[in-house]
Amino acid sequence: MSQSLVKAIKILDCFSTKAELSLIELVELSGLPKTTVFRLLSSLEETGLVVKVKNTSHDVKFRLGLKLLEYGNYVNEQIEYRKIALPHMMELNETLNELVHLTVVEKEEAVYVEKIDSTKPVRLVIEKGRRSPLYAGSAPKLLLAAMDDAVIDSYLEKVTIKQITKNTIRNVAELKEEIRKIREQGYSFSRSEHFKNTMGFSFPIYDRNGNTIAAIGVSISSNDYSEERGKVIIEKTRKAARNIWKDMGWDPDSCPSKLIFGNR
Repeated sequence: MSQSLVKAIKILDCFSTKAELSLIELVELSGLPKTTVFRLLSSLEETGLVVKVKNTSHDVKFRLGLKLLEYGNYVNEQIEYRKIALPHMMELNETLNELVHLTVVEKEEAVYVEKIDSTKPVRLVIEKGRRSPLYAGSAPKLLLAAMDDAVIDSYLEKVTIKQITKNTIRNVAELKEEIRKIREQGYSFSRSEHFKNTMGFSFPIYDRNGNTIAAIGVSISSNDYSEERGKVIIEKTRKAARNIWKDMGWDPDSCPSKLIFGNR
């Protein structure tokens, strides 16, 4: 880890003792040289992590900035979404008796962070923590489609698409078209792209600001699939996703500009 980062964190830790601290107090508490503390405070202030408080021209102190509160909210949402989503996943699983999963992005991969298995004698299995490339499977593709265009372009420039199955997307052109289709219809569909003999449907989970933070999906054996069954899965999964949005505090009327997918 960068030594500058370690020292900056040490300065931030000092504020656990007192809300406002002077330069001298920060030097004493951190044990760092005054020039180092001064330099790092300037950087922390520039990024909004620390705010300068001027009581008088001779009495200058520092306190933690609201930027840290933003980060705290992000962390809370990341912890809370699983707790909020789980009851709806259980209800969806009981209704369909199919594998229901929750997926997020980490380091340009999709990670299955939660799942509820079906009770069928012969059933699909996806392990918690299983990783998948963003170009294969309904949930990974949906999470990719939810990203900003610039992030997608950067990913497409460096990705090496591997044929995991015969149905895996073959090239960047196909992937771009798939992203367009997902954004248009508001959900993602896959047919044995990552797991053989498996069909998948996934919908986005939004936070209170309308940002996609996860995907809720249903996977079904190809042997159990029919067009009618697919329609039921889409309807029920969409309903579960909407209920999670509501519990997450997202109101499409208050921040529609954040919505990437069709509100269908």
